[in-house]
Amino acid sequence: MVYHYTAVGDSLTFGIGALPGSGFVPIYRRMAEEHLRQSIDYTNLVINGLTSDALYDRLLRDPVFKRQLNHADIITISIGGNDLIRAVKSGGDLPERKRLEKALERCQRNISGCLSVISRLKSGKGHPYVLRVVGLYNPYPTWDEAAEYVIRFNRYLFGLTTGSYLGVADVYSWFAGREREMLSFDGIHPSSKGYRVIAEKLNQLGYMPLK
Repeated sequence: MVYHYTAVGDSLTFGIGALPGSGFVPIYRRMAEEHLRQSIDYTNLVINGLTSDALYDRLLRDPVFKRQLNHADIITISIGGNDLIRAVKSGGDLPERKRLEKALERCQRNISGCLSVISRLKSGKGHPYVLRVVGLYNPYPTWDEAAEYVIRFNRYLFGLTTGSYLGVADVYSWFAGREREMLSFDGIHPSSKGYRVIAEKLNQLGYMPLK
């Protein structure tokens, strides 16, 4: 038996900032193979710069995304960071609270929409699957407004897991205060160590109902 893993998301799903093969997707895949004791093939549906708006649109309209998610046993999603980054840039590289508030509300709506689309794709198939979302870390650690955005976004994600098939990898506390170690040279994307932490937090969520 071969499990199918579909990774969806922004540049974190690609692994920008790490050495080849050191992003969280290949590491998590290897961890999953070890845990499940099964081979896992994977498809990486990554779009650099992807926002939650664009992801929601892809899930609604893109047949490749629909097909891959429909057949996936394991799904990971990394999204939300670019919504924050764009809101900061649109404010002249300053964290304007009103812009961040609007971006957060829009991102939350889009995340809920994405999860609803996946649920509809999977419904009625009698096909168990694992769905995991990578929580956000703060790429602007010196700005309280950005930290508030990230904390509220993550809290919203965790609220969606109640009585759900969804699991959220909580990485915020592992990055906070350790940015020099956990982020790459660009100060935005994780380092190889940061990606390993993401993979480990995903792995720790387990693989029910697959095992």
